Amino acid sequence: MAATGRDTSARSATADREIVISRVVHAPRELVFEAFTEVRHLSRWWGPEGFTTTTRAFEFRVGGAWDFVMHGPDGTDYQEWITWTELTPPERIAMLHGEARDDPNAFESVLTFEPDGTATRIEMRTVFPTKELRDEAVEKYQAIEGGKQTLGNLATYVAEIVRKGAKG
Repeated sequence: MAATGRDTSARSATADREIVISRVVHAPRELVFEAFTEVRHLSRWWGPEGFTTTTRAFEFRVGGAWDFVMHGPDGTDYQEWITWTELTPPERIAMLHGEARDDPNAFESVLTFEPDGTATRIEMRTVFPTKELRDEAVEKYQAIEGGKQTLGNLATYVAEIVRKGAKG
């Protein structure tokens, strides 16, 4: 019980610095997790609607990094850097996400993958270093809508894999 109390306290302590987005994806948990762990998948769905992704380096392991550029529909390029801090297949991924290695404004994200019947409930919990950085991400970069669109792109992508698999 004490662990639950600590988790609740930790969450309430970060509530003004976090964004939580969840979605049910109609695909098995292992496939949804795999879509996050292999660059051949990530490059097909990562980012909000209209964005594309170019990967410069990718090493999916604790301490490994994904160095990539997100290309916005208006032509703006966004330098991105993710380093994986925890991997528990197929349940959980924790990562630090910023513009580059050692970005002082990098934020932490934890993704959890829970079975939901034959589907998967994915939750993306992101905690920013400050409330101001969280607010900037929401207001300037539409982080909540972008996160919802990203998970929507994931859902569409893995549903297509499932559909093709059912045909084959």
